[in-house]
Amino acid sequence: MPSPLGGRIQFGPGKAGMPSASLARRLLSTISSPAIPSRSTSTSASNSNSCGFSTRRARKKRSCVSWTVSAATPADMATNSALAKLAPLEAILFDIDGTLCDSDPIHFCAFRELLQQAGFNGGVPITEEFYSANISGGHNDDLARSLFPGMDHQKAMRFMDDKEAMFRKLAPGQLKPVDGLQELCGWMEGRDLKRAAVTNAPRANAELMLSLLGLTDFFPVLVIGSECDRAKPFPDPYLKALQLIGASPQHTFIFEDSASGVRAGVAAGVPVVGLTTRNPGKVLKDAGASLLVKDFQDPELMSVLQQVEVEPAAANAQG
Repeated sequence: MPSPLGGRIQFGPGKAGMPSASLARRLLSTISSPAIPSRSTSTSASNSNSCGFSTRRARKKRSCVSWTVSAATPADMATNSALAKLAPLEAILFDIDGTLCDSDPIHFCAFRELLQQAGFNGGVPITEEFYSANISGGHNDDLARSLFPGMDHQKAMRFMDDKEAMFRKLAPGQLKPVDGLQELCGWMEGRDLKRAAVTNAPRANAELMLSLLGLTDFFPVLVIGSECDRAKPFPDPYLKALQLIGASPQHTFIFEDSASGVRAGVAAGVPVVGLTTRNPGKVLKDAGASLLVKDFQDPELMSVLQQVEVEPAAANAQG
């Protein structure tokens, strides 16, 4: 990989080389929400937005009716037998970026513009494939070293700080929840399931995303990778989350969307459900995901939850 160079790159708020948020916001103008198809129409898209990031994940119209779990078929039961062993379910842990929300287009746009301004790869814009393979799900400290191997680490980290600042400027009005998230959260609350958000994102980003999604109060625990001894793909963040919420790995599963996150969950001894929000399913399976789903409304997920379902809190209280 050609190294980013050199004397003309400057990092830091207000310094040369940092494109304006308004420029990047214009480049994101077609990212946030593809046209919503009717319920009876198959949803697939292969268009790309003006940043070059594929909008292949079309959104379905969200339902206002109560979220229910349908019975699993015998085939489903066999397919999801490993997750069925979690019954009774005690807790669910969530990654944030790409799992609770489809944030990768925003990150990609910020990386692409800032890396091009920095002269990375001779000024040739990075592709979606490069982003997915080399950046998505990574921890900033590791990314700074891999993207800028010949640069002073503090200077490389200033680039990462600038990138995160651009993300926070772009996220309001662009960040959208993954389909079915609100209904799943309501289902969990009705059953008093323990939960935590576990992310490699900086705390400022994580708190902003949870706020924009209306989930600040939903998660009593937020674990940040950089605040642990080791970030994902090491298991430390998930082990810390389990400890803080008092949950057993034998009755918990994790939602993740990146290979790095899947490996972290597997290393923590917790089954992982991989969301194919952006990353290829094979990559997540190879990392150890027990099940792949496209969103929180996926019938495969419904069948798993039916197998591990606990009684609603109200019913338990009456008993």
